[in-house]
Amino acid sequence: MAGNDVLSPERLEDALAVLPDWRYHNGALLTVYKVPTSAAALELIAAVGRLAEEQNHHPDLDWRYNRVFLRYTSHDAGGEVTARDVGAAEAVSEAAAAVHAVAEPAKHPAAA
Repeated sequence: MAGNDVLSPERLEDALAVLPDWRYHNGALLTVYKVPTSAAALELIAAVGRLAEEQNHHPDLDWRYNRVFLRYTSHDAGGEVTARDVGAAEAVSEAAAAVHAVAEPAKHPAAA
């Protein structure tokens, strides 16, 4: 499958079933990670940056003290979710677990 193939609703539903940290909203995967300290937030941000460079797929990211807000969408696929977004979200979830982050996807402003 090409990296810019938009996921069908069924495939998106299957992907979300294995991405408990993430929600879908308006063509994007969203989450918020709460971490114990701002230093842990910076560790997570650095890990996300490394993953983004390795994957050549970069999220929208915002940081507020001990919370990191993330949004993945594939701009080259019309701003929709692709397999590339799912893979990136999976990798970020693993990095978040390593810094003891707690997912709070409902707290993403775009999901409200």
